[in-house]
Amino acid sequence: MEVIKIKGTDDTPNVILDQDNGIYEISGRSLPEDVTSFYEPILNWLDDFAETAEGQTVFSFKLVYFNTASSKLLLDILMKLEEMHENGKDVLIKWYFPEDDEDMEEAGEEYADIVDVPFEQVAYTL
Repeated sequence: MEVIKIKGTDDTPNVILDQDNGIYEISGRSLPEDVTSFYEPILNWLDDFAETAEGQTVFSFKLVYFNTASSKLLLDILMKLEEMHENGKDVLIKWYFPEDDEDMEEAGEEYADIVDVPFEQVAYTL
């Protein structure tokens, strides 16, 4: 499968979707001007990946900030991972947050409540 690597900017997250190396990660800040066009290739990739995924898929979110528009698209990604899980795929979501950032911790908790997927919250020190 094609690898998606998007280098993050001040407004867009770093994205790595690499099936061969088992790396699935979105990190940084997410407030793209056109959130739909930014996330559309990621959602399309996940549709294709769902057909061929083998073994465990550990999808990591290491965001330090995201805006309201991004939150909807992040939920769309989580829903696709939930669908994979419901179809018998081994999926684990890891939500990383700075240990002193209650907002990001709560965002992870809220997402964990919405989707039925194994979900780990991981605090880290900046």
